[in-house]
Amino acid sequence: MHVLALETSTEACSVALASAGRVFFRHQVAARQHAELALPWVEALCDEAGIQRRDLTHIAVGAGPGAFTGVRLGVALAQGLAFAHDLPVAAIGTLQIVAATAEAEEGQRICVAMDARMQEIYWAEFEWRDGLPVAIGDARVCAPEEIQLEGRGWMGLGTGFSAYAGRFTALAPEAVTVVDPQALPDARTLLKLAQPVFDRDGGLDAAKIEPVYLRNNVAQTIAERAAAKGLDG
Repeated sequence: MHVLALETSTEACSVALASAGRVFFRHQVAARQHAELALPWVEALCDEAGIQRRDLTHIAVGAGPGAFTGVRLGVALAQGLAFAHDLPVAAIGTLQIVAATAEAEEGQRICVAMDARMQEIYWAEFEWRDGLPVAIGDARVCAPEEIQLEGRGWMGLGTGFSAYAGRFTALAPEAVTVVDPQALPDARTLLKLAQPVFDRDGGLDAAKIEPVYLRNNVAQTIAERAAAKGLDG
């Protein structure tokens, strides 16, 4: 197997390739440079692995939520490569990818808060099972003040904890130990999460992959912009 992983949903541009028992990797915090970096990195990693793009067997992509442009870019790149080479795809939620960067023990509960801008966070809860974070409940976008958790001893990760420190006012002080308030998704953990998907069902047809935005009306459509321009004119 030659599995390519793409994660461009946040300010981190992250690409990894698992090939012949080795993992080749590029990762850089480079806001607004993802479009310039991602595809050249794919080529560079294939060169390092001694393969060509046509040798890829599977594609994994971080499907969001995150920055609209970054989420759309990652999904579009994954679909383009998959369509070109007839490859199956695994789409993994970005918050789960962040959770998978934790060093956790069996049964550990993890909460991920990523900065969603507009004074909100992307939020999701997980439990560590058999070496992977498993979602408990749905991901959502909300204000930090809305977050409540049952019990104590949660592990917290994500930029939402640093961007909005002090605004998680509904949380008891002992509820969460924030272990990494700067955590960002990593394509290597995306590889780890995608492998069980490929082992279980082989992955999905690329046409069935959809980006996860969580926000409604996250961007105007072309038709909406045209209509607005007409009204302004």
